[in-house]
Amino acid sequence: MSSHDNPRKPETNVNDQFVSRWSPRSFDANQSVEPSQLQSLFEAAKWAPSCFNEQPWRFFAAAKPSAKFEAFLQALVEKNQGWAKNSGALVFVACTQTFKRNDKPNAWAEFDTGAAWMSLALQAQSMGLHVHAMAGFDADKAKAVLGGDVDQLKLIAAVAVGKKSEPSVGEYASEAPNDRFSLAEFCKIYE
Repeated sequence: MSSHDNPRKPETNVNDQFVSRWSPRSFDANQSVEPSQLQSLFEAAKWAPSCFNEQPWRFFAAAKPSAKFEAFLQALVEKNQGWAKNSGALVFVACTQTFKRNDKPNAWAEFDTGAAWMSLALQAQSMGLHVHAMAGFDADKAKAVLGGDVDQLKLIAAVAVGKKSEPSVGEYASEAPNDRFSLAEFCKIYE
């Protein structure tokens, strides 16, 4: 989506990548996501800033068609399964909870993982992919699917990755990017 067909209008000058990024639920079930594409998303994520350069984020991906994709799908809540089944890949996002350097709690791990997620989302957009993060998953089911890989991690989100479907396809085909609060509603600049 380019700025000329984007209903979102920023209040001030900002790069279009931020305004045009959005999280659709209408994915093209016939479009796959290649391992090299997932690697590019994770490469972008790895360059996010983090406290003490801990890089606490962890990503677990499964592309379809695979048994692991189906297992990931079953860990989502039913409503999310309905549309996420059409994505080309599913990802679970987790973070470490302690610092590697001293084993003390890392209170910034989720914040840093959020930065990595945004890097991933913008990289996906630059590649013609869309991503949709969701909190609607069963952590116990996800942990069972991921096994020992997540024993010491905190699961934060699930993410659908894929190509957006054509406007006439699927229940969510007519969805559009939503608007945002005005700057005055969430920030204050002191002078």
